[in-house]
Amino acid sequence: VLPVSLYEKIVSGEITLHDWMKNAKRLGLDAADISTVMLKEHTPVYLNRVNRLIDEIGIPIAMASAYPDFTHPDALQRERELEYLRRDIAMCSELRLQYVRVLAGQAHLETSREEGIRWAVEMLRRAAVTAAKFGVTLVYENHFKPTVWEYADFSFPIDIFLEIALKIKGSGVKLNFDTGNVTALGLDPIPILKKIYPDVATVHISDMAELGKFAPVVIGTGVTPNKEILAYLKQQGFNGLVCIEEASGTGYDGIRKAVEFVRSAWEEAL
Repeated sequence: VLPVSLYEKIVSGEITLHDWMKNAKRLGLDAADISTVMLKEHTPVYLNRVNRLIDEIGIPIAMASAYPDFTHPDALQRERELEYLRRDIAMCSELRLQYVRVLAGQAHLETSREEGIRWAVEMLRRAAVTAAKFGVTLVYENHFKPTVWEYADFSFPIDIFLEIALKIKGSGVKLNFDTGNVTALGLDPIPILKKIYPDVATVHISDMAELGKFAPVVIGTGVTPNKEILAYLKQQGFNGLVCIEEASGTGYDGIRKAVEFVRSAWEEAL
């Protein structure tokens, strides 16, 4: 579970990384998913403390979300963004994470479609070299908008996402498929998942209140066909990471309900 509903309390310090990891364990999860904003430092003392925490609680952190802005119109800023991501990759490697989720960048008004695609592909390919060195897999997502950004994701439109995904094939960057973000575009996620399935390493299960609108709800109560998606993954023998992106704003109650729904849907799938 990526606990988006808890981000505000986590950032404020009301909920600590230790609190979240303990609750992830209580929920019976195989691993936790986090945002890099939950990691306060990259000093040796701090990272050693986090590693001890992981060992003490008894489940790993499998993935962390990073927020590179590779579509920034300023070339120098794009280089900074790459260096920020490289630091995140190194930090996540030290914490024994398998995946780092990455994005294309923001839909800056000055960035054209052609430029944004070219810059995102170039930077993702360069970042993949660092990830390979540290034994981490980057997963690029069809994302909407993180709270740390001013603009929506440049590659939220599915045609842009698919073009970038095609152009990074063979780079070592895999895909993180978000189910609800496709629904928010007014589209059926299943045909798109089938198109990109060979490159999907991780899946974010999310849910939207209605078709064509970004309005996250408790997973299992919205219009995203997550039962059918999970059934398809199971039929294909999917053995990657299935992560619940819980963003309904209902806190631990929403997380618990989401876990119950996804676990039940997976077990019932033929």
